[in-house]
Amino acid sequence: MALTASARDVARLRLVRHGLGPVTGGSPDGPVEVVERLLALQAQDFTAARWAVGVRAPGSSADDVRRAIDDAEIVRSWPMRGTLHFVPAADLGWMLGVTAPRVLAGMRTRRGQLDLDEATLEQARGAALSSLAEGRQLSRAGFLAALEAAGISTAGQRGYHLIAHLALTGTICWGRQVGSQQQLVLLEGWVRAPRRLEREEALGEFVLRYFSGHGPATVQDFVWWSQLTVADARVGLDVARDRLTELQVEGIAHYWAAAADTGETGRPPKQRTPVLALPGFDEYLLGYRNRGFAVADADFPRVVPGKNGIFLPLVLVNGRVAGTWRRKSGPSGSPGYEAIAFTGLTERQRTGFDRAVRDYTRFFQPHGAPAAAGQGEPREHVERPGLPEGPLALP
Repeated sequence: MALTASARDVARLRLVRHGLGPVTGGSPDGPVEVVERLLALQAQDFTAARWAVGVRAPGSSADDVRRAIDDAEIVRSWPMRGTLHFVPAADLGWMLGVTAPRVLAGMRTRRGQLDLDEATLEQARGAALSSLAEGRQLSRAGFLAALEAAGISTAGQRGYHLIAHLALTGTICWGRQVGSQQQLVLLEGWVRAPRRLEREEALGEFVLRYFSGHGPATVQDFVWWSQLTVADARVGLDVARDRLTELQVEGIAHYWAAAADTGETGRPPKQRTPVLALPGFDEYLLGYRNRGFAVADADFPRVVPGKNGIFLPLVLVNGRVAGTWRRKSGPSGSPGYEAIAFTGLTERQRTGFDRAVRDYTRFFQPHGAPAAAGQGEPREHVERPGLPEGPLALP
């Protein structure tokens, strides 16, 4: 029999599953554990994506996230929605197996417009296998040069679509960072121990991991997030059902991990700190079709101004989006941050916001360096996208 829960329970439980609630029972998760729990975090903005991991792994640093990427524990690729994500390296292959066919089918018309036929795509694959063999790595510019040297034009959007096609078909992915650039590598050589799942097993794993990291959530939320079909979602739900708990929220079925404790219903949401500064494109808001549990409908346009697909950084209070935040210059030109609250913040909440952005600044400081507001924000440009969300957000 399904349990009954309220909207407030949903916010409280999501904070816990996202790693944004109080830390209980031991040390907090590290970057790898965060990505394993959530399965995928949107990562077309490299700086925002690292903080999305860091805010869920208190005490960690950007160097820790980079180390997990350089050690091939976390990988950055296009597993869903034609958009870059961080995913556990071992899980990328089976995820592509169930998601890539639909994404590639949706790109067919654009490939035709760019004159990227099957022969050209296979020629590009051969160039990738040759230029990246034996553990070699290339920056985006270096890889595009290798394609040109093989007689493949990368003019206009051709180069970007060739990289995405090769990533979606499991040939390449983004590897370690060298200077300010992530390098392209061969996926087979980079991921040392990939998990191999049959299709139904993969669908069940997809559903289980989504609801375990994002729940409570609905099947419709999962379908939006994964861009799989409703039929595939139902197959996955059938496979994973004995490892999930159903919650009825306002008459709608929500699911989350059966092994997780729902706690006492009706209790208010509780964050790890009273105010959290989340990055843009954060999974706490982006990971659902129905975002009403986190932000009022009237306030959502202030999070995505002009409905342009750019999700601004979020100020989170009691599990609800209370505003956005941005970098600013202080009176003497020194960098700092400001909250743009929807209805105003109390003095205590403003103090909490100041602490939250200090945590953000500290995250980007080298280990042992003191944190000064605004000084830790990275200046490098690491393969950032030209397009914000949806097919096809490319670096």
